[in-house]
Amino acid sequence: MLKSSYTNILTEAGCDEAGRGCLAGPVFAAAVILPLNYENELINDSKKLSEKHRNSLKEIIIRDAIAWAVISLDNEYIDEHNILNTSIEAMRRAVLQLKVRPQLLLIDGNRFKPLEDIPYQCIVRGDATYMSIAAASILAKTFRDAYMLEIHNEYPDYGWDKNKGYPTPIHIQAYKKLGLTPYHRKTFRLNEQLKLKF
Repeated sequence: MLKSSYTNILTEAGCDEAGRGCLAGPVFAAAVILPLNYENELINDSKKLSEKHRNSLKEIIIRDAIAWAVISLDNEYIDEHNILNTSIEAMRRAVLQLKVRPQLLLIDGNRFKPLEDIPYQCIVRGDATYMSIAAASILAKTFRDAYMLEIHNEYPDYGWDKNKGYPTPIHIQAYKKLGLTPYHRKTFRLNEQLKLKF
């Protein structure tokens, strides 16, 4: 089971994002404060869970969390600010939406920018180490997947109901045939990336 706390004293918010490596769609980020010594052996890195388990855990996390927030920043913001800065900014905005002010931020990854006077700790593979970060990864992933299902109905040829904007063969074939949609990230140099992948 993942660790329930970094300090066992402070009010900690786990933060993570989803959609960073996609060719289309927004980045979603979540911040989650779980009760001190919270236990749930099913919570894990969202990438290690099935879609069914992620969706069921989403409801449990929302029910049990002291506070939670999910924020998205669209492909136009990504194109303007780059994907790293967008991911960091989305996590910062999620923290600011929390109804309870955290005393410490646990950030998945190795990069962040100071946020007001809240101390933070970057943790590589934090979503596989700390429960609050894993919970944030689940919320970010499930909320983003639901959004990609919605816009799939506008552009069904790209297969976003299955690939969620990642560069699968169906997505790439549609891009080559039909070109960009308003949801694609133009600064990702799609032609160069796709030549390398396929």
